[in-house]
Amino acid sequence: MLRHALHRLVLAVPVMFGVLLIGFLLMQVVPTDPATVRAGPSATPDVIAEIRADLGLDEPLYVQFSLYVWRLMHGDLGASIINNVPVSQELGATIGPTLELMFASLFWSIPLGILLGTLAGYWRGTLIDRFIMALSVGGVSVPVFFLGLVLIWFVGFQWQWLPFTGRGGPLWTMDGIRSIILPAVTLGGVFVGPVARMTRTAVLDVLSADHVRTARAKGLTETLVVRRHALRNAMVPVITLIGLQIGFLLGGAVVTETVFSWPGVGRLAVGAILSSDFPMAQGTIIVLSMGFIVVNLIVDVLYAALDPRVRAA
Repeated sequence: MLRHALHRLVLAVPVMFGVLLIGFLLMQVVPTDPATVRAGPSATPDVIAEIRADLGLDEPLYVQFSLYVWRLMHGDLGASIINNVPVSQELGATIGPTLELMFASLFWSIPLGILLGTLAGYWRGTLIDRFIMALSVGGVSVPVFFLGLVLIWFVGFQWQWLPFTGRGGPLWTMDGIRSIILPAVTLGGVFVGPVARMTRTAVLDVLSADHVRTARAKGLTETLVVRRHALRNAMVPVITLIGLQIGFLLGGAVVTETVFSWPGVGRLAVGAILSSDFPMAQGTIIVLSMGFIVVNLIVDVLYAALDPRVRAA
């Protein structure tokens, strides 16, 4: 298990380097000049040239990238062009709310998706199966921002049941729980459908396996057969899908945080890109990319834990 995890960790290094390179090059094609943004619209060309030299923007691209990677290796993400605050400080203040939102959305969507998929697979062809699959397709088809706006309009504005803007406090407080419900429902709503459909397919395959028929022949109850013998083996492809969907969920978090004014990394990234704050934008790209890599590393380890054949590969 440890060898498998270390192997995956080593493979993640070139992936992260590629993300750094692509993110750096994308910032170079943006027409806005960071020196002009920092200097202001009324700055003279001499001031702008001095700022460019101070930021190292007058160096060749390969030199700029090398200096950028060198600073990253020393834990220096740079400073914001807009307010001159260290990028690490801004990210440190926003990572917590983003993790809270991710946890809250996964807390209810994964168990619900697995439950619905198991019920649909067990009652294949019935009205229950058709209703769950229709619900799953509808959940996948609805855009994140549309679901968020509908919840804001009805639950937040019309009925005034829950707050719909900002973060009321930490997740362990009542105000924090109330303020995170609508964003968590919005972000997790698009997660239930894929999990339910994959779980249904996996359960259908496992229920026809020989070991499940043997368990039934031994006189075990259907609940025990499904929970212990069918669902455990069906979790291998489901966990793989969950890991991939969590990665895509980071993109949905950007939209959700913007719609609900949630003070997370996604909202910070949008603000940094709109204001041409390149160091801040690059910092958010690094954090989101590392989150995606870490999630996939955890999924690989769980995959190996559930399927011994992966450890032997």
